[in-house]
Amino acid sequence: MERNTRQRQAIYDAVAEAARPLLPQEVHGAAQALVPGLGIATVYRTLKALVEEGGLRTVTLPAENARYELAGHQHHHHFQCMQCQRVFDVHACPGDLSRLAPAGFTVEDHDLTLYGRCNDCPAKRPSAARGGAAPPRAHARPHRG
Repeated sequence: MERNTRQRQAIYDAVAEAARPLLPQEVHGAAQALVPGLGIATVYRTLKALVEEGGLRTVTLPAENARYELAGHQHHHHFQCMQCQRVFDVHACPGDLSRLAPAGFTVEDHDLTLYGRCNDCPAKRPSAARGGAAPPRAHARPHRG
């Protein structure tokens, strides 16, 4: 186990205080408020060490970079805002999903991610492309003379 430096504690505290999975860049921004001059490489190294030691857990969503949350959470799922891309914990589960598996298969674990819009993001306004055809454009005819 590594010794607990100011940088290491700031990184851990950033994840703990967020109460949601964070990208390394988000951890960096929050931890820099506590330790100015903290480098992103230190954040990556420390996150890796904290995962290896069992203090943090990696959250991996399809086609996304890894995020980090405190280890020791009860079984839970995630919600990703499609507007701001932040990820939040969902402390609910539909339960036993083994009935969805093909006959004869054994389900050993599952992961569920909900996608939508978080409370902080305003509803998207309909665009002209969705609302119908774009207004007609004037076209100039070449002069033939």
